[in-house]
Amino acid sequence: MADKINDVIITQARLGSVAAIIQVLNEELATLGVRIRAVFSDGVLQLLCEAPQIEQLEQSNLVEQVQQTLEEISPRNIWKVKINSRIVQEHQLLWFEEIVREPENQLLWSQQITLAKPNIFKQIVNYFETNQPKSTQIPLSQSVYLNRVQKPNQFQLGIMGVFFLSLLMLTLGIVINQWLNLSMLYRLPTSENPVSQPPSPTINNFSEDIEAKSKAAFSQAVRLAEEAVADGKNAQSQEEWMAIADKWQRAAQLMASVSPSYSRYEVAVNRVELYQKYSDIAINQAQTR
Repeated sequence: MADKINDVIITQARLGSVAAIIQVLNEELATLGVRIRAVFSDGVLQLLCEAPQIEQLEQSNLVEQVQQTLEEISPRNIWKVKINSRIVQEHQLLWFEEIVREPENQLLWSQQITLAKPNIFKQIVNYFETNQPKSTQIPLSQSVYLNRVQKPNQFQLGIMGVFFLSLLMLTLGIVINQWLNLSMLYRLPTSENPVSQPPSPTINNFSEDIEAKSKAAFSQAVRLAEEAVADGKNAQSQEEWMAIADKWQRAAQLMASVSPSYSRYEVAVNRVELYQKYSDIAINQAQTR
């Protein structure tokens, strides 16, 4: 995988960037002619696999490849994934809303999977690969190759002996901290999506609640878009462009969560497409660096 995909994009994907995860999966599934869309909602990474032909979306093979790729990446705080598939529809922007409302009419099939948690040693490797300084960061394929064919010298063995226990405790602390914060992180998308909120006691309060949440989502999306525009004026590195792509992606998701009853719903629909295009442009910029 790392032979085809830049290590910076893999690092962003490990950190949980939806834009980077989309890029990695699109690269991996390019030979099948499958295109991926994704959104993180209610603690589940929702994937949409699209292709021109039904044969390209054979369920068992596609699910196996997606699960293998995601488990190799091990994206932070993402354990549950729902894989949806359909024949490609170029002009349908609010795809997640459509498949939630009418799954039997929109999808060929869907399947939810749970990603296997990496063992403690892989978590140690992933942690240091993700947090290496840029000047010394080694692509995943080279790292695996070096681990297999090179024997550590005595100095390395001495360093490992001195720091292994501290490293193990540090990693355990990180893992425990992530587990304790999972529930909080999983609730974040819910706060942006008025559909997933429990109804208020009265119809009037419910309508006001939808209006308020749509307004908040719209405003937050605009703020993210403004930040992405400002960041794009000075961005140079791959990391900076991937961060910009992620902001555009989150802004598009927020616009997509706006209720049809909101006064600026039509504007939100138009900006979903616009922000998604800008996210794709930022990803392309990252690839050229």
